[in-house]
Amino acid sequence: MDSTIISTALPSIAADIGTNPIALKLALTSYFVSLAIFIPVSGWMADRYGARRVFRAAILVFVVGSVACAMAGSLLEFVGARFLQGMGGAMMTPVGRLILVRSTPRAQLVSAMAWLTMPALIGPLLGSPVGGFITTFFSWHWIFIINVPIGLIGVVLSGWVLPEMPGGNAGRIDWPGFFLAGVAASGVVFGLSVISMPALPPVVGAATLVLGIIAAAAYVRHVRRTPAPILDIRLFANPVLRISILAGIIFRIGIGAAPFLLPLMFQLGFGMNPLESGLLTFATAVGAMSVKVIVGWMLKRMGFRIVLIIAIATGSLLIAAPGLFTPQTPYWLIIATLILMGFARAMFFTSSNALLFADIDERQMAQASALASVSQQVSIAMGVAVAGMLLEAHHVITGQELDMAAFSMTFFVVGALSALALIPLFQLASDAGNNISGHTPKTAASSKG
Repeated sequence: MDSTIISTALPSIAADIGTNPIALKLALTSYFVSLAIFIPVSGWMADRYGARRVFRAAILVFVVGSVACAMAGSLLEFVGARFLQGMGGAMMTPVGRLILVRSTPRAQLVSAMAWLTMPALIGPLLGSPVGGFITTFFSWHWIFIINVPIGLIGVVLSGWVLPEMPGGNAGRIDWPGFFLAGVAASGVVFGLSVISMPALPPVVGAATLVLGIIAAAAYVRHVRRTPAPILDIRLFANPVLRISILAGIIFRIGIGAAPFLLPLMFQLGFGMNPLESGLLTFATAVGAMSVKVIVGWMLKRMGFRIVLIIAIATGSLLIAAPGLFTPQTPYWLIIATLILMGFARAMFFTSSNALLFADIDERQMAQASALASVSQQVSIAMGVAVAGMLLEAHHVITGQELDMAAFSMTFFVVGALSALALIPLFQLASDAGNNISGHTPKTAASSKG
């Protein structure tokens, strides 16, 4: 939620700290850059110091960053505070997922991932309406101050509930790899963010993006000569993990674009205020909350390959569907479409996150979780960048300001791009993940009979 909650509060924050809302978008970018830099080291930290200890420390870092945000009096201070927040957030998601995977029996992994998927999908959607409500009726400072009691409760509960997971299983940290991976991931995320939301000249974003790509190529070369890299991309030799992550990267282009496009369309095209558009967009969370009941049953009946193909095919159509909306479209139809979109998204993420660990042993789980988290951040940034560039391209080509035609074209294109995730999935073995889904093919079941 904190990754998106300040979006509706930017004008108020900018007025208070003496800057403008466009420049303050750097605070949004700095949070994602921090995630991109420090997620790769999360697996090593968990193995070295213990997953539970790192998870609790990450919450405390996040709380300290939140207090610093509330106290910031300048653009530089606020951007730095958001970067500190991102350091805590970078450790929480992959390490939290690692704790879940290591402490859950394989037969219950799908159910556990369904629980993990719901807040991951609902949180970003809550950001805009909650941020708008707090800013409207209280003060933007409370967006960050409210994290303090929640964070302290989280530290206490995680120490009480989470299992002890001792560290000491990691060797020395791969400092060259940490540097190259950080430059690669942050360069791509920062470059795409600046290109799509130009708080800085687009040439800065393009140059940073190129630097990130060069660093990524250098990191690939570095891994070949390093026995224990900070982010072990050699795990991509596992076809199940590789297909799961690759399909997720492609599908998240649409997933990352939709939360960016929907509020803009509802506000600029439909004339809604930020709170109204945020509440309408929240309909996708209703679909996400229903996934826990159905996905486990679907995986057991059909297996991962079929369920993921259904999720991507229907999800891509539903991502494109808002391109048909107009101000005259009945609200019930918009809400129904967004609920189904949320369900398709949650069905994909629950399935792909569980499949990721289907063929991974205990020693590789920390690296697999870090790889998945890095790919998620980069692909979501790609989605926002692609959506922003498509809207800008429509403006340049037609000379028109943002209108419904621009949004329609953009939704159709990102929906089509998301559908390309079907290509790697067709290469997935039909029996992939059966050890955790409980799926038994009909031929096998009949032969046993």
